[in-house]
Amino acid sequence: MPSYTAPVKDTQFVLQDVLKVTTLDIPGYDELEADFTSAVLEEAGKIASEVTQPLNKIGDEQGCRLENGVVRTPEGFKHAYDMMREGGWPALDVDAEYGGQGMPAVLNLATGEFFSSANMAFQMYFGLTHGAISAINAHGTDAQKQTYLPKMASGDWSGTMNLTEPQCGTDLGLIRTKAEPQDDGTYKITGQKIWISAGEHDLTDNIVHLVLARIPGGPEGIKGISLFIVPKFIVNEDGSLGDRNALSCGGLEEKMGIHGNATCVMNYDGATGYLIGEMHKGMRAMFTMMNEARLLVGMQGYAQASVAYQNALGFAQERLQGRDITGEKNPNGPADPIIVHPDVRRNLLDQKSFVEGARAFALWGATLIDQAHRNGDKEADDLISLLTPVIKGFLTDKGFDATVLAQQTLGGSGFTQEWGLEQFVRDARIAMIYEGTNGIQSLDLVGRKLGLNGGKTVMGFFDLVKTFIKENEDNTALKADFLDPLKAASKDLQAGAMYFMAEGMKNPNNALSGSYDFMHLFGHVCFGLMWARMAKAAQEALDGGASDRDFYEAKLATGRYYMKRQLPATALHLARIQSGADPVMTLDAANF
Repeated sequence: MPSYTAPVKDTQFVLQDVLKVTTLDIPGYDELEADFTSAVLEEAGKIASEVTQPLNKIGDEQGCRLENGVVRTPEGFKHAYDMMREGGWPALDVDAEYGGQGMPAVLNLATGEFFSSANMAFQMYFGLTHGAISAINAHGTDAQKQTYLPKMASGDWSGTMNLTEPQCGTDLGLIRTKAEPQDDGTYKITGQKIWISAGEHDLTDNIVHLVLARIPGGPEGIKGISLFIVPKFIVNEDGSLGDRNALSCGGLEEKMGIHGNATCVMNYDGATGYLIGEMHKGMRAMFTMMNEARLLVGMQGYAQASVAYQNALGFAQERLQGRDITGEKNPNGPADPIIVHPDVRRNLLDQKSFVEGARAFALWGATLIDQAHRNGDKEADDLISLLTPVIKGFLTDKGFDATVLAQQTLGGSGFTQEWGLEQFVRDARIAMIYEGTNGIQSLDLVGRKLGLNGGKTVMGFFDLVKTFIKENEDNTALKADFLDPLKAASKDLQAGAMYFMAEGMKNPNNALSGSYDFMHLFGHVCFGLMWARMAKAAQEALDGGASDRDFYEAKLATGRYYMKRQLPATALHLARIQSGADPVMTLDAANF
């Protein structure tokens, strides 16, 4: 059976030593003292390991069941949900005005990692509600906020987003679901949505669906899409629940992973809906939810890699196979533990350097969200907008790869259900697909985000990297192992961007054919920056006489591994980008 221990110390290192959160000029950050964040993280880790992680295998084996129109979640999910709800965890960073705790997003992401590592399918019920809360808070009327947000923040009600239909996923301009206006200002919603996570379940009294639909007579395509609040039960004026709305779960998807989360076909048969935001501007409101969801999905990528790595490491330390070629390390046993073998160590260090780099990258991104929202900082908002497809795409691609590496560490045992690694692989796989496939993320990055503010935002990122290198160029402990590799990788990223500017106008396929490699190139540079920052923090701790020298020495060793063994991949990605569209587009479609 797999196990999980929340990486509280590693998370504290990023928050306190690397990001130095209490020094950031962001409202609420002065409260993020080490003792406070440690207490929150310790409690979240305890719940994750003792309450939700034991349900992970149960949820995978039992799945959800549709019985007479009601979806039954796996055994134990309801009890765990109520415990989480009563503890206020679903609304850690929701506005206090609506019953949330009003904490910064960075702390919500940190605890969210623990809960996702422990039980990804279970945590999704909370994540989807959080996104719906954000969309209603940003675009709803005061009446809508007062009606729905307190109950959603408390966890009494949950939320979803309904985009996909049988004939369209990415191309939402093809949506057919209709919203017929009524004399009382409501709309009748009719259509079918598919792949709706947490669309129906038995965890809450009400489910607040956010549904994209088309009002007749509106513009064609994406410009004619509106967003509607469509509750499972109509909410009366006094806040009590009224009649069941005309919507139902038409079936459950049988999926590769995340069996504990109900993925539903949702049928709307003239259901009562309430317009949220402006008419025909539904995508603007929905993207508030989608962008948040993409950041959380990126977190899911490294969260699954983290728990998989923990279990792979435990196996490697105990499994006896063969002898160390340089001399036996376990003379009293029949063989040495497999962690002595270079290839196993390579495997584990690939995982470890990814997970720790990803955690730092994502938490840094969360501070940008707080800076944008709490300070109204447009530059921070633009920067996180640029980084969002990288966080989603790179972290889930590499997160999946890391879970496969963890499975490989166990050899044949990893292929069996008993050890649990195969579930981590299956669960991690969806993160590369939903909330916009990673191919779509790369197209968004190159097609939209690079040109943000006339290219000023990406230039600002380059300047950020250059400034860090310049400020630390006299630091001999960092220069050769961290700063020089980071500088080389950043030049590769700039060269890739310049190629798109020079060749993309001549032939757009030159840019589109290299977009996926550019997303990964960008991800590696972000990791290089994070590892350089972590190395600086670790070295400062050692120079300051830190008692736990092994912890900080391990950070430096892991960082050096990444800079030497992973970061050079930027040159490969640049070579692919600069090969242009011809290798990709020459073959006629009929000859594939």
